[in-house]
Amino acid sequence: MRAMFCNIAKSIIHFAAYFGHMKAIYAIIMGLHGLIHLMGFVKAFGIKDIKNLKLSISKTMAVFWLCVGLVIIAYVILWLLSIPYAWILGIAGAILSQVLLIMYWQDAKFGTIANVVILVVCVFHIGQFRFDRMVRSEVLEQMDTLPTDQGRAITEQDIDALPFSVQKWLTHSGVVGKPTIRYAKLRQQAIMKMRPGQKDWMHATATQYTDLEEPAFHWTVAAQMYPLIYFSGRDRFIDGQGEMLIKLNGLIPIVNESGPKLTEGSAQRFLGELVWFPTFALSRYVSWTSINDTSAAATFNYKGVTVSGTFRFNTSGDFVQFSTMRFKENTPNAERYEWVLDALDHQEFEGVRIPSYMTATWKLPEGDWTWLELQLLDVHYNEHHNGK
Repeated sequence: MRAMFCNIAKSIIHFAAYFGHMKAIYAIIMGLHGLIHLMGFVKAFGIKDIKNLKLSISKTMAVFWLCVGLVIIAYVILWLLSIPYAWILGIAGAILSQVLLIMYWQDAKFGTIANVVILVVCVFHIGQFRFDRMVRSEVLEQMDTLPTDQGRAITEQDIDALPFSVQKWLTHSGVVGKPTIRYAKLRQQAIMKMRPGQKDWMHATATQYTDLEEPAFHWTVAAQMYPLIYFSGRDRFIDGQGEMLIKLNGLIPIVNESGPKLTEGSAQRFLGELVWFPTFALSRYVSWTSINDTSAAATFNYKGVTVSGTFRFNTSGDFVQFSTMRFKENTPNAERYEWVLDALDHQEFEGVRIPSYMTATWKLPEGDWTWLELQLLDVHYNEHHNGK
C-alpha cells in the first residue's frame, strides 16, 4: 500500500512540474472530486465496500453518481486541453454534484467546497469565452475589408526617392521584387511589466492582425499575473482611432480607454511597427526625411492623426532602433516621454528579413523602464485568415 501511494505521489509531482503547479493542483483536486463520485456507484453495485459512505445508495442513484463523476472528469480533461466550451461541463457537473451532496449531506458535505471552486473558475472561463468571441468578431469584421488580390511587386525604381538608409534597409530586408505587403498576421510571445520597479516579469502570448492598405491593427494578449489569475487585453487602431481594453480573467474590466492621447500613441506604435512590414515605408501615408547614412525621420499621417519618429539602422542595413515622444498615460495631465523600440535579433519570415526580438523602453526622469520583451513566433503576409 505504501509503495502504491509513493508511486501516486511521484506521478502527481511529475504532473505538476509539467503543467505548472497551480494548474496541476486544480486539475488533480477536481479530478479526485470526480473520482469520489464513483464511490457511490462502487458501493451500490457491491464492487467494494466503502465504509465512509454510511447511507445506502440505490442502484438508480448509483448510476447518477457515476454520470456526475464522469462529467466532472470530462470537464477537467477538456479544461487541461483549453477547450473553449469546457465551462459548460464544469457548471453542469458542479450543479449536479451539489444536488447529490445535499441528498447525502452527512457523508458528502465537504464536496461543496470543490463545487464552489469549479463554479468560480467556470465563471472566469465564461468571461474569457465572451472576450474571445468579441475579439473574433472584431477580427472577422476587419478581415472582411481586406483585398483578396496580391499587391504589385516592389521595384528598384519604387525606392529611389527614399533616404539612403531606408533604401539600404529595404534592399537588405529582401522586399525588392516581392509583392507589396497589404495585410499580415503575427503570433508573438512576450514578457512584460505593468509598472516601473516591478521585479517579476509576466509571461504573455499575443496575436496581431495588421492592415496596411487602410492602416489598422488589432492586437490581443493574454498574460499570467498570479496562479489562475491573468488578464486579457485588446489594443486596436482602426479608422484613425485608438482603443485599449483590459479585463481580469476576461471578465472584470480594469482598463477601457480611448481618446486623442491614446490614439496618438496607437499611431506611433503603428509607425514603429512598420519594420515588420517593410513595404509600408512606401505607403502614401508615410513621408521620410534623411538624417544621415544610418538614420531617417518618418511621419505617418492618417485621418487627421499625424505622428513622427526616428528610425536607425546599422551599416549592414538592419533596423536597430525606433524612437518617438509618446504620452505615457491617457490622463488630462499626461506628459510625453521618449519611447524606444530596440531590435535585438532578426529573422527571415516568408523571405523578408525583419526584427524578430524587440524591447520597448520608456525613457523616464527616474531612469529607463523596459516594460516589454517581445519575440515573433511566426508571420504570414497577404493571407486571409478566419480570425483564429
